[in-house]
Amino acid sequence: MDNLFNPEGVIQQAQALAAEAFGADHTYFLANGSTAGLLAAILATCRPGDKVILPRNVHRSVISGLILAGAIPVFVLPDYDSDLDLAHGAAPSTIAQALAEHPDSKAVLLVSPTYYGTCSDVETIAQLVHQSGLPLIVDEAHGAHFAFHPALPISALQAEADVVVQSTHKTLAALTQASMLHLQGNRVSPDRIAQALQLVQSTSPNYLLLASLDAARMQMATQGEALLDRALHLANNARSRIAQIPGLQVLASDRAATPGFFALDATRLTVIVAGLGIDGFTADEMLHQDLGITCELPAMHHLTFIITHGNTPEDIDRLVDALETLAQRHRNTAQSDTTRSLPTFPIASLQTQATYSPRDAFFAPRQTCAITDAIDRLSAELVCPYPPGIPVLMPGELITQAAIDYLKHIQAIGGFITGNSDPKLNYLQVITEP
Repeated sequence: MDNLFNPEGVIQQAQALAAEAFGADHTYFLANGSTAGLLAAILATCRPGDKVILPRNVHRSVISGLILAGAIPVFVLPDYDSDLDLAHGAAPSTIAQALAEHPDSKAVLLVSPTYYGTCSDVETIAQLVHQSGLPLIVDEAHGAHFAFHPALPISALQAEADVVVQSTHKTLAALTQASMLHLQGNRVSPDRIAQALQLVQSTSPNYLLLASLDAARMQMATQGEALLDRALHLANNARSRIAQIPGLQVLASDRAATPGFFALDATRLTVIVAGLGIDGFTADEMLHQDLGITCELPAMHHLTFIITHGNTPEDIDRLVDALETLAQRHRNTAQSDTTRSLPTFPIASLQTQATYSPRDAFFAPRQTCAITDAIDRLSAELVCPYPPGIPVLMPGELITQAAIDYLKHIQAIGGFITGNSDPKLNYLQVITEP
């Protein structure tokens, strides 16, 4: 069955076919998810002390990559929609400013699309990054399907990104944990990628996962446009019907008025429920327990659903019917100022000054203290609501009252908090200052 770390047979053939299908020079199968790909991308491009430019709404796995590589993050703020409490992508002008202020950076990393399907202007950003002689890494975990339908946003590979990591299992028909890393151009060495992957992947990879990647590739290469055409039709049908339900809104491309919201993946349905007088976690619980609908991602103001080629018209009817029922139950109790009454946590409030690199903070002496005593201390933990897995507290950053209030509220209304040593969030680990 070949060797993942030195493929000469079926794995080599399968990866070559995947590279051809997705438009890469080299493709590497990942049996440890996109997490392994992002770790490898950072390890292959950064040495200890090197700077990497990246948005603050990166997935927690990117922070793990910084810890492993000893790289120094230069965080930039993504565009933020305060009305919907949504963080989008980073604007080209934001990346350009960071490149000008940090000319000694060694790489730039983007998140596109976000969990909500909003995409950055990757093509313009790639040009800016390449003009500075740097490689562009794109966390395209939620965009593995982009290359196979013209109505979808262009893929990061088409936009000339150098390293692209995709969770094939999220939007295509691979098994959970099966992902791919794509490489093109000569700015990042294939040997460095291969060596880094050997550090972060199991030496006993699951061949069911690898075979499912090959099968997902074949399905897209032979039927992709037709299957995605069906998925887009279902998603657009759902979007138009849900938008007509009083009290609900659906995120649409007509909101793409900011530089960080360049395009929208139409297969993502983000439904704003704040107009019903309830938060997204409450709505998710009601849909799941009472109406047989499980959403992909609940948040404070909205719910996000993913429509794929595995869905049917009956699925869409059930979704719309359930949302209509939910709206009927709560429409009369909704307050006109509901959206303002729900707390928000603007992405800018995450931007605190760090006196430690993520790696130094990870290895620094630490102590456990009551959460009320942790305010204005430096976090030794990475704490985030999951999904979407975007850290609210990060090793080396200042713990603020706003962050604690937000985490407590998320936990109180049913959200999941991960990364912290105390599941009840009564205590936090902080760095012991010298």
